[in-house]
Amino acid sequence: MDVKYSTIREKIEAREKLFLSEFATLSSKTKGRKRYEEPCPLRTEFQRDRDRILHSKAFRRLKHKTQVFFSPYDDHFRTRMTHTLEVAQIARTISRALDLNEDLTEAIALGHDLGHTPFGHSGERVLNELMPNGYRHNEQSVRVAEFIENLNLTQETIDGILNHSYNCLPSTLEGQVVRFSDKIAYINHDIQDAIRAGIINADDIPKESIDYFSTTNRIRLTKLVNDIVENSMGKDKILMSEECKRQFINLRSWMFDNVYNNSPAKLEEDKAQNVIKQVFEFYCDDLTKKYKSSTKEQVMLTACDYVSGMTDRYVLIKFEELFLPSPLMQRNSDKFLYKLAEMNGLK
Repeated sequence: MDVKYSTIREKIEAREKLFLSEFATLSSKTKGRKRYEEPCPLRTEFQRDRDRILHSKAFRRLKHKTQVFFSPYDDHFRTRMTHTLEVAQIARTISRALDLNEDLTEAIALGHDLGHTPFGHSGERVLNELMPNGYRHNEQSVRVAEFIENLNLTQETIDGILNHSYNCLPSTLEGQVVRFSDKIAYINHDIQDAIRAGIINADDIPKESIDYFSTTNRIRLTKLVNDIVENSMGKDKILMSEECKRQFINLRSWMFDNVYNNSPAKLEEDKAQNVIKQVFEFYCDDLTKKYKSSTKEQVMLTACDYVSGMTDRYVLIKFEELFLPSPLMQRNSDKFLYKLAEMNGLK
């Protein structure tokens, strides 16, 4: 007998109950949002999250933020946006295979790096040193979504974004899938980019890793994804086999030793961090003069919100404008800085 649904959303929710795993997160069972909103007749709550993230300004800016290589002229190097899209693709593949909620998975994946700084982890390190309570991009991603862009996402999406980093564990399996997919994506594409940049050769990779994963990105990626699917099927946790985990950790450690921490890719890091430090300190001074009744913490938080949201090229434009002599010209507007000051309660 045909069942009649009053909305398309209800039909999708019913389909989830029929076909998704017992361990999947059902959109009809969401813990909800901070502010209640009437349900959408077409989309589930997690589909709405995905769409809000995709249409946000912070997501669009990811296309001009560093993944590993600063402001590359070669269009084939990854940016923070292409990294995000690769994470989403890997995560959806795993979620689909495990009958988890693909929409929640995709929402978390698309939002997990919204709070990343210009110049990638180099920018994150300098802001972590400058801010009294440190700076962590996963926490800033939540702040971007909840406060700066006011996306009013579901608790499940926020949890997955907050806990995607290495020493965290999301409460949903969809969030755990994204956490694994993030690491799988960046190790694989950073190997490709490092080879393209001439930093390493394919045969520089340790022989044990080559024997286990091969030197081919497609084969390595397939092996990692298949291992997770095979070891997580029918379980209430996302897992990787002990041997695959060991091999992956070894390869990741090798990448840190040979690419992330000790390679020509790092030669410009001090310059990049100096740019962020000087721009950040300029805006702290500027806000202190304009908002005399505000606390130092409010001022620093506002400057951090502003600078961390900049793209690589925009922070360089601001640095040139603020610190290098130039002909008389119209300055780039800082009106959003003062909007943030208002939002953060500066007076």
